[in-house]
Amino acid sequence: MDYVYGPGRNHLFVPGPVNIPDQVIRAMNRNNEDYRSPAVPALTKTLLEDVKKIFKTTTGTPFLFPTTGTGAWESALTNTLSPGDRIVSFLIGQFSLLWIDQQQRLNFNVDVVESDWGQGANLEVLASKLAADTGHTIKAICIVHNETATGVTNNLASVRKILDHYSHPALLLVDGVSSICALDFRMDEWGIDVALTGSQKALSLPTGLGIVCASPKALEASKTAKSLKVFFDWKDYLKFYKLGTYWPYTPSIQLLYGLRAALDLIFEEGLDNVIARHARLAKATRLAVEAWGLKNCTQKEEWFSDTVTAVVVPPYIDSSEIVKTAWKRYNLSLGLGLNKVAGKVFRIGHLGNLNELQLLGCLAGVEMVLKDVGYPVKYGSGVAAACAYLQNTTPLIASRI
Repeated sequence: MDYVYGPGRNHLFVPGPVNIPDQVIRAMNRNNEDYRSPAVPALTKTLLEDVKKIFKTTTGTPFLFPTTGTGAWESALTNTLSPGDRIVSFLIGQFSLLWIDQQQRLNFNVDVVESDWGQGANLEVLASKLAADTGHTIKAICIVHNETATGVTNNLASVRKILDHYSHPALLLVDGVSSICALDFRMDEWGIDVALTGSQKALSLPTGLGIVCASPKALEASKTAKSLKVFFDWKDYLKFYKLGTYWPYTPSIQLLYGLRAALDLIFEEGLDNVIARHARLAKATRLAVEAWGLKNCTQKEEWFSDTVTAVVVPPYIDSSEIVKTAWKRYNLSLGLGLNKVAGKVFRIGHLGNLNELQLLGCLAGVEMVLKDVGYPVKYGSGVAAACAYLQNTTPLIASRI
C-alpha cells in the first residue's frame, strides 16, 4: 500500500534510484535461503564472473557488498590506502564533495582540485601536480566519473593518459555509481585500479548492493594498506572466495537473485546497445531543453552526461517548486538541485531500464509543470524536438527483428 497514493504509476525520473523492471521484481519475490547451501555459492560464482563484464575487465576482482555507493567508496579507500596518504580528488558537484568529505574523515591528506559546478575535472591542474610530484607522494587519484548533481561526465581515458605521461604510480580510484552500465566504461583499457557502482542506478535494482572491482595493482596495495576496516575488508572476501563459499557474512539473497535477472536483461539487450540507448535518450532530453529555451547546467558539450540532465531555470523561478508541483500534481518525480545549485536547477534522470515512450511522457509532464510555475513554454516544443530525433534514431528492438 502506498503511503501517499496516486492513480496510475509514478513516473520516476530522478537520477537514481530508478525504475525496476518487472522481471527483476519477480526474481526478488522469493523466500530466504540458507546462504551456506550449495545453491547460493553457485549463484554467487556466476554473478562474480558476469559483473566483470559490466566493468569491462578480465583481470579485476569484484566484491558484492550489502551496502550503498557510500559504503563502496569507503571500501575502495580503506583497502588501498593508509591514514595520511596524499590523495588528489576533484570537487565538481555534490557527490564528489561527499566523497571528499569521507576521504578527509578517514584521515587521508586530500589535495582538493575544485571546479565551478557545471564544469568537469580540471585535468591541467592534475598534470601540473603529477609533474611536480617527482617523489611520488601522491598515492591515489579519486574522481567521480559522472557527477549527477550537475550532469557532468569526466573523461577517464584522459586521466589515465596523464598518469602514464608522467609515469606516475598513483592508484586511479573511480566512482562509477551513475555511469557503469549506462556510459562507456573500460576498466582494463583505461587502467582503473578500483571502480565501484551501486545497484539502484543503471543496474535498475533496489538500493543495497555496493559493487567494487579491484585491479591486480589495487589488490597488491591492499596487502600493505593500514586503514582500519572490518565490514569492507577485501581480505575476508578473498578468504571465502578461496573456500568456494564466497560470503564472510549473510548476503541479501533477494538482491542476488535480482542482480542475476538485471544482468541477464542487460546482456540480452547487449551492453553496447544499452550504452547507445542511454546516449539516444540523453540527446533527446537535451534537444527538448533547448526547445524550451532553457540551458543545460553542464557548460561544455564534452562534459554532457548521458544519464542525467541538470536544467537551469530563470532566476524568477525556484526549481524546487518545479519538483514539488511535478510530484503533487502529475505523479512525476524529478531531481532537486543540490547544495550550490539548489533552487537553480532541476534534474531529469534518464538512466536504467527505460525506453523512448517513457521519456516522452516525462518531457510532456515537464512542459505542463513549467507552465504551472509561470515559465512561458510552448506546449509540445520539447516533446516535438525529442520525437523528431528519436523517430530517426531509434532502432528496431533486437529481439523482435
